[in-house]
Amino acid sequence: MAVVGWIGLGNMGGGMSANLVNAGHEVRGFDLSEAAMAAAGTAGVKLVGSIAEAVGGADVVFTMLPKGDHARAVYLNDDGVLAHADPRTLLVDSSTIDIESARTLHDAAAAAGFRFVDAPVSGGMSGARAGTLTFMVGGESHAVEDAGVFIRPMAGNIIPTGGATTGQAAKICNNLMLFINLAGTAEGAVLADRLGLDKQVFWNIASVSSGDSWALRTWYPIPGVVSTAASNNDFAPTFTVELAKKDIGLAIAAAKGTGTPLHIGEHVEQLYQRLIDAGDAGKDCSIIVKLVDGTLEQQQ
Repeated sequence: MAVVGWIGLGNMGGGMSANLVNAGHEVRGFDLSEAAMAAAGTAGVKLVGSIAEAVGGADVVFTMLPKGDHARAVYLNDDGVLAHADPRTLLVDSSTIDIESARTLHDAAAAAGFRFVDAPVSGGMSGARAGTLTFMVGGESHAVEDAGVFIRPMAGNIIPTGGATTGQAAKICNNLMLFINLAGTAEGAVLADRLGLDKQVFWNIASVSSGDSWALRTWYPIPGVVSTAASNNDFAPTFTVELAKKDIGLAIAAAKGTGTPLHIGEHVEQLYQRLIDAGDAGKDCSIIVKLVDGTLEQQQ
């Protein structure tokens, strides 16, 4: 079994690292949040007090961090991963970050003699806990192959995407489509209700017809239809509004860099900003339905 260094034990990293513990690995975890550290400790993660302690002597280091700035700091600062890990250690960044930051990390790791892959995930908090995430893994082929061995206990799917930064590119484009689909699902669901359709009957039709999507089948924003949906639990987060806004923003930034117009994506980003402005940043992203049914205005 391997020694795993883990940086970032939040909503995603906590569940993911626990699955590596359950697979028999020794996981040394570090996070700036005391609450995240405590929760990881109860799952069997060995808690350490610094990045240096987490990565020293590790076979592989995973990072799961909120933004590109955080990832740059964790890897590149004087007390960061590249300063303290052995170059034989495989580095896996599973954060969802901007393409530029991912490129910087690849280049810096290569210059220091490390194998590095960008390996963002899809599947949310429930997938992190269940070990059913989809990993999109970009980098040199030998590093991608090596990473798969360690990723397997956390994954339902491991998909090599190509060279450096292609994992991030896949994740950004996938999530752009997801949140556009979710917004469309919310509009269709509310309109169906107001036209007198039974909510379950409409879902049964849409889920086997051309309106189908993962968002409809898993995150349906009308309560009492899909058991996995946050709409059944007052929109307690499985994927927050704030994170949805961040991910769409990453896609828009990447699109501007390639001269690609994202008219629909930019509109959906504005909708999520309205939810943030209304104080719903920490709610589940499927709360976008409140912008359609009028309940957002009622709560203000």
